[in-house]
Amino acid sequence: YVACPNLNKDTCAFAVSSSGKRCVLEKLSLDGGESNHVCRTSEIRAGGSRGWIESNECIDGCGVSRDTLGVSSDALLESRFVRTLCSPRCYKSCPNIVDLFFNLAAGE
Repeated sequence: YVACPNLNKDTCAFAVSSSGKRCVLEKLSLDGGESNHVCRTSEIRAGGSRGWIESNECIDGCGVSRDTLGVSSDALLESRFVRTLCSPRCYKSCPNIVDLFFNLAAGE
């Protein structure tokens, strides 16, 4: 069972809860200038994936980072990232990440 608030900084980004909603890593500012990372459940539904924590192979193969905060299509503006996302290593093996960015692009 995957519940976003139970995930840590190293597993949150690109995970999908058991309810099918995407998890997002957020940075909270604390008193004294310190910050803390928390994992929250977004309202963004994943296409078919449920209860999924993305593999390190896909994180590396698709050129994304476990430190990614929130959900943004900004990376799609970089041609190098798009080439990596569309490479066989990512596109054929990592449908969760491809689905996320495809839907972000479609929503733009």
